[in-house]
Amino acid sequence: MGHLLKVDALYKSYGKEPVLEDFNMQADRGEIIGLVGENGAGKSTLLRIIATLNRPTDGEVYIDEQSYGKNYKKLRRKIGYVPQEIELWEELSVIENMRFFEKLSHENRSVPELKNLLSELHLEKYDTKVSRLSGGMKRKLNLAISLIHEPELLLLDEPTSGIDLKSRIEIGKFLKGLAGKGALIIYTSHDMTEIRELCDRTIFIGKDPFYKNILTDG
Repeated sequence: MGHLLKVDALYKSYGKEPVLEDFNMQADRGEIIGLVGENGAGKSTLLRIIATLNRPTDGEVYIDEQSYGKNYKKLRRKIGYVPQEIELWEELSVIENMRFFEKLSHENRSVPELKNLLSELHLEKYDTKVSRLSGGMKRKLNLAISLIHEPELLLLDEPTSGIDLKSRIEIGKFLKGLAGKGALIIYTSHDMTEIRELCDRTIFIGKDPFYKNILTDG
């Protein structure tokens, strides 16, 4: 059986400026993989391409040996994506946000199921307006929304940026549990301690040897 995810000779440029050049990786179910590199190295671009939100200039991505080129809509259902930016309806409550995004999902989830998912992330302020939540709570809600359709591949772009230690630890434990159930998680962070603690392996992306040396020395 092949890998859940295969990225083959991926190249992405904006005009004449390459962002990704001949990038390759393979990953399996149950792994948590850290993407490490300098700002502008292409980490977010790579995640957006894998998430089917951007198209590569050249190269191909495969899920379960099926190429994105012919199966975009079908494979998108297997993917959850959490961007750096928090994307929530501030004037709606936590559960109202979940119900809104559940309706956009291709999976039907009952309110008790949605509340159970929130509880797993220690986010039980169901009726609280998002505008009144802390940054950590908003990050958790963003993550919960990405999991409504039970993706096999979860892509996280700086998901713990700027949040308190308690929320960071809770998110880490939750992600380890998710990987234990067979999900593949790909994760970017500038916190090398967090990367080391959470990830099974780390992939260096970019040209600055500083990050590669940190990984080697650690």
